[in-house]
Amino acid sequence: MNIDTAKNKIAKLKSTLEEYNYRYYVLDDPSVPDSEYDRLMRELIKLEKEFPQLITKDSPTQRVSGTPLSEFKKVIHKIPMLSLNDVFSLEELEDFGKRVHQRLETSKPIQFSGEPKLDGLAISLLYINGVFTQGATRGDGSVGEDVTNNVRTIKNLPLKLRGAGWPERLEVRGEVLMPKSSFEKLNKEAIKNHQKPFVNPRNAAAGSLRQLDARITAKRELMVYCYALGEVSENFKLPNRHKLRLEMLQKWGLPVAPEIELCCGIKGCEQYYQHMLTIRNELSYDIDGVVFKVDDINLQNKLGFVARAPRWAIAHKFPAQEEMTQLMDVEFQVGRTGAITPVARLRPVFVGGATVSNATLHNQDEIERLDVHIGDTVIVRRAGDVIPQIVAVIKDRRPPYAKAVIFPTHCPVCGSDIERAPGEAVARCTGGLFCPAQRMETIKHFASRKAMDIDGMGDKIVEQLVEEKLIKDIADIYHLSVEQLIKLERIGEKSAENLINAIEKSKQTTFAKFLYSLGIREVGEATARALSLHFPDLESLIKADEQTLQQIPDVGPVVA
Repeated sequence: MNIDTAKNKIAKLKSTLEEYNYRYYVLDDPSVPDSEYDRLMRELIKLEKEFPQLITKDSPTQRVSGTPLSEFKKVIHKIPMLSLNDVFSLEELEDFGKRVHQRLETSKPIQFSGEPKLDGLAISLLYINGVFTQGATRGDGSVGEDVTNNVRTIKNLPLKLRGAGWPERLEVRGEVLMPKSSFEKLNKEAIKNHQKPFVNPRNAAAGSLRQLDARITAKRELMVYCYALGEVSENFKLPNRHKLRLEMLQKWGLPVAPEIELCCGIKGCEQYYQHMLTIRNELSYDIDGVVFKVDDINLQNKLGFVARAPRWAIAHKFPAQEEMTQLMDVEFQVGRTGAITPVARLRPVFVGGATVSNATLHNQDEIERLDVHIGDTVIVRRAGDVIPQIVAVIKDRRPPYAKAVIFPTHCPVCGSDIERAPGEAVARCTGGLFCPAQRMETIKHFASRKAMDIDGMGDKIVEQLVEEKLIKDIADIYHLSVEQLIKLERIGEKSAENLINAIEKSKQTTFAKFLYSLGIREVGEATARALSLHFPDLESLIKADEQTLQQIPDVGPVVA
């Protein structure tokens, strides 16, 4: 192949791969399977190896640099990267609206751009002639650090702008984030390798972006969203509305948060705030509030700046998801599979929109990692439906009476030995169904909606049945009578009859649901479904050997 043919072929491959990349990472709408993307990438790598003189900065192969840096170079921001003033209540937001109207000397409704306040690390992205050239952190707003090699690894960021019509010099401001799923994956890996996990996705994103070795950053699955312009070529005519500018960036392939909306007046801003507060925990990434910007650029220019923040924008912060409180005690709970979970009893504290008095400490390793003592001042985090957890200990506030947390050697419920298998983080009670706590949780799981779906047999009913010794195992459920049930608290004859009918109805279920209801360790809903497709009944499953089981999707050596 001659160099001209190779040049054309490389250009076509680059264009195709960037298109696939854009559809996958920006639009979340993949158009080809991963195998096809990988095949084209291998073809491009091979061609660039044969013709190294044709390698350019915007090639998808150049996302990850192979040479670690010794330090980051300083970058001076020609247009300072300013911060925003914060408000924490609707009253303060209304005051902001009044100030804007007073300065503009108008009573007419003003349109604001409502945007999620991304909880990551601010970044400056420079494109020269459409090609990504430099990435720099905010730093102190005037001087940041050159993290170009690391920013290149962010897969939803185009190395070359799409389409045409962009200015010769384009600086875009944005936020580098770590999605929640990537954060959880990173921390699981850290704990597995006995390394210190990150406290939150923001810290993880910042730590990942500031790695001197871009190969480490590449493994961290960061993403970026753009929200403003910095320096732009003087002769380039920009739209005179902020939202139109963001739409222009989107047209060029730059990622912009999809939740951005125009809000009419402060009332519209209040509605947007409430909406974002409601959906906050459904987002794939963390936000800690919303940002409102006057949409009209001419009005922005009239309003100007104060100190290090614009007068035309404000950040309305959500209630804090992390707060300090005191650890009063630690109790140890026993789960369905015997797992011993340390539960922190806290001095009640309002965090994440609710009062929290309990938090998980996960396991023995986590207690040792935190070096937490009863009496310590701790930082507790609550995010949506996630169980509150202690993420840090303020050790310089440790009182002299603080006591170390001692992990038990015997089950706090039945007294059986507690054992921890090699390589596992979880310690377990060895009592099995002899342990009342395990028996109770096993029966609750069996009757639950996703398992046998026994309507009316909720946790409170199960607890009464076990305490009254009417059921000792799951088989006893099917020997209950109306006469036995009406003796329970708050159960009348009609309710008892309905429950007996629901128990009878539960016999008509699928093998997958029945298998899941047994509560076998490592056998969740997906694994139970996979097993049910290969085995028609429990008898055939029991007869299967380990090798046969391992050939089934979702079943590895541990499950088998």
